[in-house]
Amino acid sequence: MIFPCILSGGVGSRLWPLSRKDRPKQFLPLFEGESLFQKTCKRVRQPGFADPIVIGSNTHRFQMGEQLAELGMAATSILLEPVGRNTAPPALMAAIIAAEADPDALILLLPSDHLIRKEDVFLGTVRAAEGAARDGSIVTFGITPTEPNTGYGYIKVAPGEAPVRSVEKFVEKPDIDRAKAFLEDGSYVWNAGIFLYSADTMITAFKTHQPKLFQAVSDVMETRRSDLDFTRLDEASFEKLDDISIDYAIMEKAQNVSCAPVAPEWDDLGSWSAIWTVLDKDERGNSGLGDTRFLESNNCLAYSQQGLVSVIGLEDVMVIATSDSVLVAHKDSAQDVKKVVDQLKAEGRDEVDRHTRAYKPWGYTERINAGDRFAVQSMMIKPGQRVSLQSHLHRTEHWIVVSGTVEITIDGQTSLLTENQSAYVPLGARHTLHNPGKIPVRMIEVQSGTYLAEDDIVRHTD
Repeated sequence: MIFPCILSGGVGSRLWPLSRKDRPKQFLPLFEGESLFQKTCKRVRQPGFADPIVIGSNTHRFQMGEQLAELGMAATSILLEPVGRNTAPPALMAAIIAAEADPDALILLLPSDHLIRKEDVFLGTVRAAEGAARDGSIVTFGITPTEPNTGYGYIKVAPGEAPVRSVEKFVEKPDIDRAKAFLEDGSYVWNAGIFLYSADTMITAFKTHQPKLFQAVSDVMETRRSDLDFTRLDEASFEKLDDISIDYAIMEKAQNVSCAPVAPEWDDLGSWSAIWTVLDKDERGNSGLGDTRFLESNNCLAYSQQGLVSVIGLEDVMVIATSDSVLVAHKDSAQDVKKVVDQLKAEGRDEVDRHTRAYKPWGYTERINAGDRFAVQSMMIKPGQRVSLQSHLHRTEHWIVVSGTVEITIDGQTSLLTENQSAYVPLGARHTLHNPGKIPVRMIEVQSGTYLAEDDIVRHTD
C-alpha cells in the first residue's frame, strides 16, 4: 500500500496579497473552483493508495479538514505542526505513522501547492518507481526542464533510459548561465521535492544520518493526542526540532538515492507570473480571474476578489485586487513581491498575515469596516454549528440576522431570531450562537467599545 503524505505548511508569500499566513496559496480555489490542496488530494485517490496522511500547520487545521470533506475524502491522519520545521521532520513522521498501519508501507511525499496537469503521466512514473522504493531506494522525482529556470534546485541523473536512475549530484539554484548549460546538457532535472520511499528505509536513513533528529522526532511522536479529527503534538518538544529540509538531512548524505525523471507539465506556482502561464487566455494573451476587463492590453493578468478590475493599454502587467490590498507589478518583477511582503512585515501590517475573511470551525467572519471605537463584520454560521460560549470585557455587540434562523443565548436566555430580527449583547454577558437549521445563517455584527481586538474573548465552553 502507498500512503500519500501531503505537506501543507507553506505560506506562498510571492502570491500576496491573495496568499497570506491565515489562508495560503494551497487553499485558494483558483482552479475550476478547487484549490491546489484539493487537487493534490484527488490526485492520489487511486487504487492501491491509502487515505492520505496530511501534515500541516495548526493554523490551517479547519481549512484542511473542510477541503477534504468537500471532496468526500477522509485522512489516515491530519497531523498538526505547532510551528514550521521544514520537510525533514514530516518525512520521518509520515514513515512512523505509515509503519504503524503497514510495516511494508510506501510513502509518497507530496507538497500540497504544486499543479500537475498530466496526472496520468505522473502516476505512471510513480508506479514505475515502486519496485526501486521497495528494494530500499529513496526515489526523488525530477521534472524534465522546459526552460533555464533559476528558481529551482537541480539534480544530475545518470544517463540511460531506465525509469529510475542513480543520482550523480544535487545542485543548488543556479544563475542563468548555469541554468542554460544544464538545459543544454540534458542530464539535469528540476528538484520537485516529491519523494517515494518505504517506511523502513526512511526510518533507517534517519537513524544512520540524523540520529539526534530521529530520536527527537520519535519523542515528539510519543506526545500525540487526538483533538476532534486532528492529531496534536506537544508544542514545546516540537519547537526544539531542527528546521531542516529532507534534501540536506538525508538526500545529500544517503547512498541509496535514485531519481525518476518525469515530464507531467508540473509547476510549483511560486509567483503570479507562473499563475498566468497556466490560466486560459484571450486572443491577446490576457488572463482574468473574477470580474475583470481588458482593453488594448497584451499578456496581462488581472484578479478581482470583489468589484471590477479594468486593465487598459498595458502589457505584461499583473493587477491583483483583494478586499483590502492591490498589487500592480510587471511580470518580470513577480519574484520581488516577497520583498514587499518582507517590508510590510517589518512595519507590522496585518495585510501580510490576515485576510478580511477569517475562517472558523463553525463558518467565517468577514470585516466590513472599523473605526476608533467600532467594528462591523459579516458572519456565516454553517448548519448545525455553534459558536463557543464567550464574553467580552471591553465591547458590546449588536447582531442583525440577514438570512436563516439562529438560536441565540445571552446570559442563559435562549431565543430564535430570523431575517431582519436583531439582538443586543451587553458588556460582560455570556453569549453563544447556534444554527439549528439546514441552511447557512448570515448575520451582521456591530462591535462597540474601547478595545475590539480578537483577544478580548473569554471562552467559557468551546
